[in-house]
Amino acid sequence: MQEKARTMLPAMTETLGSRERLGVLHAAVPDMAVADSDFEPLAKLAASLFEAPIALVTLVDHEWEWFKAVVGTTETRSPADESFSAHAIGDHGAFLVLDASLHPLFRHNRKVAQAPLLRFYAGAPIILEGQAVGTVCVLDQAPRAEVAAKQLESLQRIADAAASLLKIKDEARRRALKEAALSREEQRLAMALDAANVGSWLWDIRAGTVAGNGAMMRMFELPAERTLTAKSVFGAIHPDDRGATFSKLRQAMAANEEYDGMFRIRSSGRWLLGRGRVHDRDSKGAALTFLGMTIDVSEQQASVQRTRLLLKELNHRVKNTLAMLQSLARQTLRQTSDPAEFMTAFAGRLQAISEAHGLLSDYEWGTIRLAELISKQLKPYVSDYAEQVEIHKDEVLLGPDQAVGLGLVLHELATNAVKYGALSVPKGKIVLTARSVVEEGGAVLHLTWTEVGGPPVREPRRRGFGSLLIERSLDKIIGSSVKVEYLPAGVTALIRLPL
Repeated sequence: MQEKARTMLPAMTETLGSRERLGVLHAAVPDMAVADSDFEPLAKLAASLFEAPIALVTLVDHEWEWFKAVVGTTETRSPADESFSAHAIGDHGAFLVLDASLHPLFRHNRKVAQAPLLRFYAGAPIILEGQAVGTVCVLDQAPRAEVAAKQLESLQRIADAAASLLKIKDEARRRALKEAALSREEQRLAMALDAANVGSWLWDIRAGTVAGNGAMMRMFELPAERTLTAKSVFGAIHPDDRGATFSKLRQAMAANEEYDGMFRIRSSGRWLLGRGRVHDRDSKGAALTFLGMTIDVSEQQASVQRTRLLLKELNHRVKNTLAMLQSLARQTLRQTSDPAEFMTAFAGRLQAISEAHGLLSDYEWGTIRLAELISKQLKPYVSDYAEQVEIHKDEVLLGPDQAVGLGLVLHELATNAVKYGALSVPKGKIVLTARSVVEEGGAVLHLTWTEVGGPPVREPRRRGFGSLLIERSLDKIIGSSVKVEYLPAGVTALIRLPL
């Protein structure tokens, strides 16, 4: 018997340290040190079956035997090398010790030789995934003469019940972890959607309700409740878009396709883009729920509308510009038969129109500042803009027609000043005075062009095309006028331009 004991101990140690067994054990019960009251009925049943004062439901790793449920003791664990249960695990069957004081494996065990002076042990292994991970066992200070086979069979059934309970609790724990992870993921997704201002919603078709996140409720300008009637949600859509939206949703449901549509909100007029599809159907194929998302595309829609208006304005401007260019070309040709002179005069006027168009384009064909127009038209004709152009002005904004017409006027005045007037000499300069005044309830620009420091001026004997262009460039603007005075000290132009 002593020889048998020496050969069994290494086998027991190897069994306790088995990687497969420990893997199953720790996967099923991550925290073995915690007692579990759910196993107490099994411990009490085992104690009753053997009329034993001590009963345990234990789990055994390579170092400790952990007590998950106890009867008749306050201990919570025992060293594995003092454990009777380690042998029950090793044998993978019911393990019986009638008198430990006579047993070669246990007579020197501390719990046998000293208090509590254990003598009797009966244990059955708890088996998970083919690995013994613990026992249901009973102990007594009194030895037994014999144990009925049916008792051991019943003890094994109790151990099997403990294994089933461990498996159920492990599955419940794993399911709870998955649900917790899913809940955290759903919370992260919900927070991300809300932060990105993306509305999410689920339409329960039979119940007639729509559940949505905070972003969706804000977009529809509905109460912050998570679930509302479908009628109130559809009622938030602009009446002009409601029918088409509902029709698209029904079409997507019938064809099992994705819904994709834009609509406005009745109260705010904001544009929303909605996308979604049927989430599930009943056994007959009828749609039960419809899942979707909504984003605010008001800015994009405004941009599209602005682009359309700009293209419309551009088409209008192109037509006007072509008509103006034809007129300029004809009038310029009438004034000269020299091709080179024609090209110089025509190119300058074309450039003046181009500069005005460039400014207007920069401001999306809205309004431009008078100072910018003056700078664009006069800088090509002066060597030192700050010294040769003096401006006294109010802040004045010009529309497209005013900018193009006034640009041509300034170009012609500057061209004449370079040829004959103040800009033909180094010390000459242009003084511009611009004032916005109210006349008959409307704003009017009074702009005075005065040439200073140039050669003496004589009024021309005949009016050339430049003079005609100065007077007629603002013809399209009702109430405008240009009056040029050839004073000896320098040319003066008085411009009146309704704004």
